[in-house]
Amino acid sequence: MKQKFSVASGTVKEAVQCPSPNFNERPAGDVVSLLVLHNISLPPRQFGGGYVERFFQNQLPVDEHPYFEEIKDLTVSAHLFISREGQVTQFVNLDKRAWHAGRSEFMGRTECNDYAIGIELEGTDDIPYTEPQYRALDALTRAIRQAYPQITEERITGHSDIAPDRKTDPGEAFDWTRFRAGLSTEG
Repeated sequence: MKQKFSVASGTVKEAVQCPSPNFNERPAGDVVSLLVLHNISLPPRQFGGGYVERFFQNQLPVDEHPYFEEIKDLTVSAHLFISREGQVTQFVNLDKRAWHAGRSEFMGRTECNDYAIGIELEGTDDIPYTEPQYRALDALTRAIRQAYPQITEERITGHSDIAPDRKTDPGEAFDWTRFRAGLSTEG
């Protein structure tokens, strides 16, 4: 089944809304012009459980896993999250500045959070992503590009490409060829 998404006023209408407090305003005059793909799993290499959602809301139960104690003081977010089943959750309005990229640079311009939309895929660098995730990502990317036309195919990148000394995601398991081919075909 093909998914369809629509974006209006920075909201993906078909996404589950799970507001994060970890955002702020984009700098005045900045145009959303970059899409950054990430991966996340909490605890590491485990899927489901709602921990990603709780992490982005600063509500991670630190007593439920030793790793959570290590990240308890982080205040991060992404605009969107795609579960292994292909469900899309929105944490931050796309017109706002989510805290997903950290120190980063794309084509000579720093601070990618200022002008980027961040999508987290539930996964790891080395576990293949699921077909429902690719279908959701394809449809979501089409809707985002329609709402933010400055995001061209060349302006879709991985976290590892904008912060290569710090990050490796979405990793070698992400099939860029499959993803880009999906964008090139009729949705």
